[in-house]
Amino acid sequence: MAETILIVEDEEKLARVLADYLRQAGFSPVCLGDGAIVLPWVREHHPDLILLDLMLPGKGGLEICKEIRAFSSLPIIMTTARVEEIDRLLGLELGADDYMCKPFSPREVVARVKAVLRRAAGGAMIPATGLILDESRYRATLHGHDLDLTAVEFKLLQFLAATPGRIYGRETLMDRIYPDERVVADRTIDSHIKKLRRKIAAVTPDNQLINSVYGVGYKFEEQ
Repeated sequence: MAETILIVEDEEKLARVLADYLRQAGFSPVCLGDGAIVLPWVREHHPDLILLDLMLPGKGGLEICKEIRAFSSLPIIMTTARVEEIDRLLGLELGADDYMCKPFSPREVVARVKAVLRRAAGGAMIPATGLILDESRYRATLHGHDLDLTAVEFKLLQFLAATPGRIYGRETLMDRIYPDERVVADRTIDSHIKKLRRKIAAVTPDNQLINSVYGVGYKFEEQ
């Protein structure tokens, strides 16, 4: 599945050129020209990266970046014709992953997009899911949204995701999650799975990723 790149740019000609180059590079670009509609679109569609112009009608890029960072860590590259250092610093402090000053080459934009996506995928990406697991920080993101998992929830998700389609019983999962052999109730795993699925559903309600097999256990499914 092609990664979705949201181009937020009110210069229609430039937006079309960027979209063409990104499409040729294998991405799925979407263009929006009004800053006021960006947040609702992001919450509904979960793009993989945003090319965000600073000067927009409706709502400015800096404000949009700040609001997105309040609920998501999805990569953001800010673009602008304003080169003043204060704007550059403010944009990065608000959580932008990169910053490009106009005029720029569309090929350079594509290269920056690929580089930022590679950095964002520093953890293990699970194919076809939009899920990235960063074991060094016990951090899981889904389509750029931080799932805010506990350590136990992260280990549980990581173990299931390592072998998609394989069914694991509660006892096996407890042995994996609690290797110190502490005494826990056999329904503890059910509680962790319930919380984990709730957090996943908050991002992708139509794709639970973790499914239960009645009387047997749980499995991770990419679709």
